[in-house]
Amino acid sequence: MTIQQFIDQARYALAATSPTPRLDAEVLLMHVTGLTRAALITRAQETVSDPQAQRLNALLARRVRGEPLAYLTGEREFWSLPLRLTADVLIPRPETELLVEQALACIPAHAAWTIVDLGTGSGAVALAIASERPDCHVIATDRSEQALAVARTNAGRLRIANIEFRHGEWLEPLAGLRCELIVSNPPYVAASDPHLEQGDLRFEPRGALVSGADGLEALRVIIAAAPAHLHAGGRLLVEHGYDQAAAVQQLFADAGFGQIRHIRDLAGQERVTTGQI
Repeated sequence: MTIQQFIDQARYALAATSPTPRLDAEVLLMHVTGLTRAALITRAQETVSDPQAQRLNALLARRVRGEPLAYLTGEREFWSLPLRLTADVLIPRPETELLVEQALACIPAHAAWTIVDLGTGSGAVALAIASERPDCHVIATDRSEQALAVARTNAGRLRIANIEFRHGEWLEPLAGLRCELIVSNPPYVAASDPHLEQGDLRFEPRGALVSGADGLEALRVIIAAAPAHLHAGGRLLVEHGYDQAAAVQQLFADAGFGQIRHIRDLAGQERVTTGQI
């Protein structure tokens, strides 16, 4: 099988299930062969080895079933950081970079703050902040040991040392610690949301997506508990659903936060809320 033959085969196989069948084929080829995208074009008539062909066909079959490319290749870039992924963690979304942007806007360039990321998953948000603010100490928590293993692997590969990982539910691992900033991209999908049975979401860990009947269960816990772990003037930033801003604002107010505001993503949706204690 040549490179071009695999591309043609994949385009046909994925036509009904993927909006980007050719790109999918190229990503799988780059992953298996180690070739660049440009090389795929210039060497399109070259034959792939039998072991490579077997791997490609196996990965293509999984992609046809809808499995996300990030899980097939085990990689996803976030904040220009190449992250390793497994099916134990949520795939980082581009819109979550807004949470990082807003966090960095709060942190002076040479501050030596303690910053906490709750529900770190792959470590995407925590590692992005730690890489941009090397004088800060970042603590990343998660209730999943498997997720923390992925995050630790990413920290090691990226040689980011100013980060610490703690196992436990939300703020429980902080044990009385107070910090200047808490950030979180918690699960915020309602249990009955039909999107859970569509696309990539079918393959992602349900516990990293679903948060009770209304999607607000984790946010309630985090927002209510955060003030006890923030210094005076400290801030909380959370990502939430596009239609949850009003409910989240009320949770912030009930917990005693002031200066509450929403930040819109590139699609114009209120995606991040912040408040100061």
